[in-house]
Amino acid sequence: MAMNDTVSDMLTRIRNGLAVNRQTVDIIASRLNKAVAGVLEREGYIHGVRDIQDRRGHAALRVMLKYDHDGEPLISKVSRVSRPGCRVYRGVREIPEVLNGLGISVLSTSRGVMSDREARTAGIGGEVLCEIW
Repeated sequence: MAMNDTVSDMLTRIRNGLAVNRQTVDIIASRLNKAVAGVLEREGYIHGVRDIQDRRGHAALRVMLKYDHDGEPLISKVSRVSRPGCRVYRGVREIPEVLNGLGISVLSTSRGVMSDREARTAGIGGEVLCEIW
């Protein structure tokens, strides 16, 4: 079965894994998913990501989820902004600030996938993929 929106699938798997206190979740391997996971790791929302093979021998990514010392997940909300049917692009001055800087937006820019802070520092805008807080 073809997957049209792997980023939404990835965010849903992370959301579901956090809801049941899983330590890891396996997601479909794609360059975009790996780049988004890299942003989450750089921003401190997950422990890391590894390349693996799933049960059927297909490439997958294993995301290590992160919890605070009380066992609460560091990610409390994940939402997809730009969708395949309705793309959302923002210039550098229009990049949304999530919860006054407590959360992040993940953007796909001409220089790669980066967080809203990295995009503002680089002075470029792009497609707003998702918001996380």
